[in-house]
Amino acid sequence: MLDQLIPFLTASILLTFSPGPDIIYVLVRSITYGYRQGIVTALGLVSGILIHTSLLAFGVSAIIKQSEDVFLFIKILGALYLFYLAYQVYKSDPEIAFSSEGISDKSMFSLFKQGFIMNVLNPKVGIFFLAFFPGFLWEPNGNTVIQFYILGAVFMLQALLIFSSVAVLADKISVYIKSHPGSGVFLKWMQVVIFILIAVLILL
Repeated sequence: MLDQLIPFLTASILLTFSPGPDIIYVLVRSITYGYRQGIVTALGLVSGILIHTSLLAFGVSAIIKQSEDVFLFIKILGALYLFYLAYQVYKSDPEIAFSSEGISDKSMFSLFKQGFIMNVLNPKVGIFFLAFFPGFLWEPNGNTVIQFYILGAVFMLQALLIFSSVAVLADKISVYIKSHPGSGVFLKWMQVVIFILIAVLILL
């Protein structure tokens, strides 16, 4: 179990640190209205992971129990999707934009609800979990539902800790990135390398 959880946790931390839309949103909100709003937004975002994990656990678990060949096919598709994501990042603009446009001051409940809905209604999250999680099951012939929920809980906890830390350190992080134009290029290539490494890890 630990042989899979440790690399899963490592990969999850690297992915969460990548400059995706969620972490940028938490960063901008924290800069604009303070770290408390950033943390509540992060709570909403990670809570949405429960929905994606449930869909993944009950849907994919049924497929895995039918055939080991189907499970292998899912893993291969997942790795290919991660390679595709790496290519998409490679083609993207390395500049990270910090804009508070469209971000208004809201109540804490509204922030939580918005973060939750943003995550749940993002189909890319579900597709990514489908590509990412199955490769780290430690007992494909065992109770995969419980295993998926354990992976989901680990992913949620580390994401919440990282998002909250970003919210608290928002001012310093934004100042550093804005004052170092080359940091966007570094973060772009970091994402490419991370996606490729995880794809290889899933295949192996």
